Amino acid sequence: MTNPDLLRYSRKLDDLFQKAQQLSQDPELQSHWSRYLCVLVCGFLETGVRTTYGEYARTKAHPNVGRYVNKQLGLFRSPNMGHILDLTRLFCKEWAEDLELQTDGELKDAVNSIVAIRHQIAHGNDTGISYVQVRQYYRSVVKVIKLLEEQCS
Repeated sequence: MTNPDLLRYSRKLDDLFQKAQQLSQDPELQSHWSRYLCVLVCGFLETGVRTTYGEYARTKAHPNVGRYVNKQLGLFRSPNMGHILDLTRLFCKEWAEDLELQTDGELKDAVNSIVAIRHQIAHGNDTGISYVQVRQYYRSVVKVIKLLEEQCS
């Protein structure tokens, strides 16, 4: 990752994953930490998409257009792959096609899962997400954000 804000965010998450792993072997406590980390990872994905495209607009477009795009990106929610691809398509059709190919399979499934589980958590439902799962989803989210950054560079 190249954006300093995203790097700081990912280091914070890395630190929390380390703490969660070392904290306890109590399954109930691990489950609570896993849900908490899931929400943070989903927030990281949302922030990553907004920040990456916002920075692109800020540096490539007229300042008025950049401000408008950043304001609109503030409305971006529920960053599943369908929504990410729709947003990407607004910037460049070819980027969306390329991103769809590069994320098909494991990356797409991980992004869609982390968003769906976050919604379940927000509505008080049991999720059964484990520390190992959320850690793997996080790694996939990082890969997706890096793909977005590469396209915008």
